[in-house]
Amino acid sequence: MPRLATLLATGFGVGYAPVAPGTAGSLLMVPLLPALATLRDGSPTVYTLLLVAAIAVAVWAADRTSVAWNAIDDSRIVADELAGMLVTGAFLPGTWTAAAMAFLLFRVFDVWKPLPIRQLEKRLPGGVGVVADDLLAGVYAGLVGLVLLSLYDVVTG
Repeated sequence: MPRLATLLATGFGVGYAPVAPGTAGSLLMVPLLPALATLRDGSPTVYTLLLVAAIAVAVWAADRTSVAWNAIDDSRIVADELAGMLVTGAFLPGTWTAAAMAFLLFRVFDVWKPLPIRQLEKRLPGGVGVVADDLLAGVYAGLVGLVLLSLYDVVTG
């Protein structure tokens, strides 16, 4: 299998973490979220293109790696977590507090997999299924994060 697909699928090796590789992959994105929010706010088109490219690369790498390893959604594949965190970050401001919130909420939804997240993973083929559930977990996390930040603003005035 091409080394590039493995390198990307494993988040540059982060997926080989002996404990909680998905969490390690998600953590990889935390320091990038504030900078990416600045990019999003300054150039939404560039951010959207970056997000689409990241999703496409994650699907490709997850698909190639799943086939080579003969294992769908192997825990070492963390490109889906990286893409999911990017989606979560698309909803939230570019602060360190929001980045920490994005991480925590994304992990909750990625592990919990409420409807229809679990069904996406099982019904969609290959890399698309591997990544799609994390993208929807990212949407859920981003929306819940927005609600929590809004409630905080209302309470603190």
